[in-house]
Amino acid sequence: MPVSRANGVDIRYETAGQGPAMVFIHPLPFDHNVWLFQQARFSAHFRTIAMDLRGWGASGKPTDPFTLEDMGRDIMALLAEEGVTKDAVIVGCSIGSKVALMLACDHPDAFRAAVLIGGNSGRQNQFDHRIAGYRDSAASGELHRYHYGHLRYGVTARWADTPLGNYLISGFADRGKFLDPESIARVFGALTVSDVTPQLPAYSTPTLVVNGEHDNALAAGTKTASLIRDCEHFILRGAGHCCFIEEPEIFDARLIAFLREHGLMPDQM
Repeated sequence: MPVSRANGVDIRYETAGQGPAMVFIHPLPFDHNVWLFQQARFSAHFRTIAMDLRGWGASGKPTDPFTLEDMGRDIMALLAEEGVTKDAVIVGCSIGSKVALMLACDHPDAFRAAVLIGGNSGRQNQFDHRIAGYRDSAASGELHRYHYGHLRYGVTARWADTPLGNYLISGFADRGKFLDPESIARVFGALTVSDVTPQLPAYSTPTLVVNGEHDNALAAGTKTASLIRDCEHFILRGAGHCCFIEEPEIFDARLIAFLREHGLMPDQM
């Protein structure tokens, strides 16, 4: 995987395909591989770019305080290195959704559309137990077990218990063996205090908000969609927080329809 160091932190990322850029920002506690189905489909007609956020995956794990804006600057610096300065589609889930919305608000010329999955534009104050869980499990040598359980929380138990679901979740947990609980604490801290809501009255980028039917962020996603001008809100039945990995065919079809509605989908797909 290539690495960007343009913002002072190693950010590992993967690119595929050619064409207009489609940028993927993963949820916690996953890494960029959570977009494997979307990268496989959309790289046929887009240049897909998926990175590991700082603190996760193979990216750097700083333990000094940082903000969600710092995490956004990591991504914008990476995109600049890759020559992506306009006409991108940005797709994010959970924390990735908030980062995507923040970047679309701050850089309207860079992003022609935004897709926000399981997101929340406002402050979030429910992560102390996660910070404690990662710290305690790392101290007791149970980090893999705790991470595996947290990964399962992002999907429905029905899907997690399938052979495919268990295989993929186990892979994410195995790749998480180098996670640093203090860096994770900084990521959750940055997410907790971030609030993009005041920017929404002036925001006009075409936006699709997606939630799984069993997504714990459904209420927040519904509220966020109501605050965005002409926003579309799609609920994917039977799926959880990371609905796009549980039901990739349905999610991808809705994303393609949204892109076509806004003249952003290549005709041949």
